[in-house]
Amino acid sequence: MHIGPYSLPNRFFVAPMAGVTDRPFRTLCKRLGAGYAVSEMVTSRPDLQKSLKTSRRANHEGETAPIAVQIAGTDAQMMADAARYNIDRGAQIIDINMGCPAKKVCNKWAGSALMQDETLALQIVSAVVQAAAPHGVPVTLKMRTGWCASARNAPSMAVAAQEAGIAMLTVHGRTREQGYQGQAEHETVAHIKSLLRIPVVANGDINSPEAARAVLARTGADAVMVGRAAQGRPWIFREIAHFIETGEQLPPPTLAEIRGWLIVHLHEHYALYGEYTGVRSARKHLGWYVDALPLPEGLVPDAAERFRQHINTLDSCEAQLHSVAESFDAWQAGLDAPSAHGDHLEHLNWKLAA
Repeated sequence: MHIGPYSLPNRFFVAPMAGVTDRPFRTLCKRLGAGYAVSEMVTSRPDLQKSLKTSRRANHEGETAPIAVQIAGTDAQMMADAARYNIDRGAQIIDINMGCPAKKVCNKWAGSALMQDETLALQIVSAVVQAAAPHGVPVTLKMRTGWCASARNAPSMAVAAQEAGIAMLTVHGRTREQGYQGQAEHETVAHIKSLLRIPVVANGDINSPEAARAVLARTGADAVMVGRAAQGRPWIFREIAHFIETGEQLPPPTLAEIRGWLIVHLHEHYALYGEYTGVRSARKHLGWYVDALPLPEGLVPDAAERFRQHINTLDSCEAQLHSVAESFDAWQAGLDAPSAHGDHLEHLNWKLAA
């Protein structure tokens, strides 16, 4: 699997997700088997490029190559300038966002809203490709199947984008109108794959190793991209890779393994965001992690929700790390010997319920 000059270790990718796929999360996913990861969406507006939010999203310190940055906007020249700006700061691949369905993005005619204006969309693609070419930086594109069910224009746009010079195309098997509702359809992805020479990546409802294999078989896609299913479960990439390679399920990670990954994730998260923002923005990740855990018998029925409620009361890195460690110790004790450690679990139940 290649994107321009870059050879990737596998064909299982992390989808760019605003507020999720920051550098600590991307790094962890790569450690756990993802072959490629794209940054959160970065605005093309020059007046926001030096904002704290944008500078954090463009932070690639220590990240393994290739470094891919997704840009969004509605003005061709501004998008070209944004490509150059990010290339100067380390981007090795530029990805154009025409897939985001969020209202705050689409209301400004960015993201998937651009699929309503093919002329403008292709002007943007051409401008970004031309801006990146002198630097030897490939440009990729992420889109949806169309704006709505009656306007699935992704195939024609895909062909035009290929002719304009994009190096890879990712297609989410939903229209913008669907958002994340209903089921993704990959027939359109398969059709697009039959039309193009460049690599095509399938995205949408790939939430298990079985789903990844089925989508690859159904579409003939060169790779799959996993989004929401990786939230709190970054090890899904090694599970997919093992299943595709062997046809067998990889045993789930132990609580001890997950605890180790989570602690590293938290430390890197705090280092990027600082204590105030780091503690608060880590809460969603902690909620996702606990939803994915094999919790032992004996915990209160809504242990995950109570854990989240407790974590949300903490406002320091030290307190958050301590609570995570204490909770994992209790859960591990419950798995090892529920009867012998009943008092420990009862204490945790009481604490979470308090």
